[in-house]
Amino acid sequence: MKNVLATIVGFVIASLTVYIFESLIGQNLFPLPEGANPMDMEWLKTNMNQIPIGSKLFVVLAHFFGIVTGMFVAAKISKKSMIPTYIVGALMLAATFFNIIMLPKELWFTLTDGILVIIGFLLGRQLASKQIKVSDI
Repeated sequence: MKNVLATIVGFVIASLTVYIFESLIGQNLFPLPEGANPMDMEWLKTNMNQIPIGSKLFVVLAHFFGIVTGMFVAAKISKKSMIPTYIVGALMLAATFFNIIMLPKELWFTLTDGILVIIGFLLGRQLASKQIKVSDI
């Protein structure tokens, strides 16, 4: 039961981290154009070129810090298994790559987002593994 809780809380924390970086910080520092609707996939597809570069950088940072934070929290709660950590990491990787595939982006944005989320997964795994206690049998 603890591992289920670890997975759910880890994923919620990862998603919350992404939201904070993308929406609260990124879009406040680099506002979207007038009339923008970031929740509308069609608007995003046709107006990606109008989104400020700073806002795009915060999306990349959001995906990186989201996966690292979520995986770390899942391990911190579980304490005995890496499975919740891997589930959170896999969900966040899938979400990021879904985002990359669904929205047309500049090459630098696609590559940076993809590479940093993989690095985030590896860093998250490393940080999480330090939280797991292996008991002597």
